[in-house]
Amino acid sequence: MRLLVNSNVTTIKNIITLEEHMSQITDPLDKLPPILKKNLDKNLCTCNEVLKIDIINAILDGATTVGEIKKQTYATTGSGCCTQQVERLIECLCSPEKEK
Repeated sequence: MRLLVNSNVTTIKNIITLEEHMSQITDPLDKLPPILKKNLDKNLCTCNEVLKIDIINAILDGATTVGEIKKQTYATTGSGCCTQQVERLIECLCSPEKEK
């Protein structure tokens, strides 16, 4: 981290270098087991033709329950056969980061 002193103001600001910022960014898909990373462009919810990636994006945008996924994507509103898969995606993507 670099420190930057503004000559007009007597404060010191923390500036994160681009390299430091990029090293802090992790791919959310890294939290998924390999089997859940497959077929991202295929329907997870076949009743309403909702792609797996659309459900993942809803989770990454803040949906943390099946009900919220249902409201945002209409997944699970048909026969409900995809509910367990949606629950698993929520479980994986909403779990806290593991210490390295």
